Amino acid sequence: MTLLFGLLVALFALPSCSSSSGSQTAETKVVVPLETATQDTVVAIPADTATYYSEVVNKKNCFIIISKPEYRLYVCEVVNGDTVKRVHYPVCVGLAKGQKQKKGDMKTPECTAENPFTITEIVDASKWTHDFGDGRGSILSYGNWFMRLKTPGHSGIGIHGSTNNESSVPGRGSEGCIRLRNNDLDELKAKYAFVGMRVVILADE
Repeated sequence: MTLLFGLLVALFALPSCSSSSGSQTAETKVVVPLETATQDTVVAIPADTATYYSEVVNKKNCFIIISKPEYRLYVCEVVNGDTVKRVHYPVCVGLAKGQKQKKGDMKTPECTAENPFTITEIVDASKWTHDFGDGRGSILSYGNWFMRLKTPGHSGIGIHGSTNNESSVPGRGSEGCIRLRNNDLDELKAKYAFVGMRVVILADE
């Protein structure tokens, strides 16, 4: 987590960072070989569940860090000049590693802490469908919400659910968006997310 919170300090020019010690668990970086992965496969990694660190004081002071190497979405809050972890959720990111270059390359875009993405809208996606080309046809795919991100140079990228593909979380298998389990997405929307929220997507190592 040194890299993660080092970037947060750079973003907010904070003197220190902390988290609640009562519920924090050990965190181990997961390295996933992709040599045999294809567009139709999902790389399996160890299971992960939502982990809560401490309660939010004011959600308008919260921001999101998505760690592609860890397959996690962190909600953090700035409180009295300190950056505090509040919760993390497991996620599924783009099938291919690296910075997104073009549509269809199966990569999730990355950004720096100094130039974060932002949530531009949160829309009802409960009836949205998608054809993954796997023979299932056009099926419900996005959970209840789509949190559209402003990702300069790329369109259609967002944070959403995983209807009919929840087993892909955590891991690699999306076409570029960030997938959460549906219950986690609902909680993220209800408790933390808002239009204008800053989102930093950490690069693959």
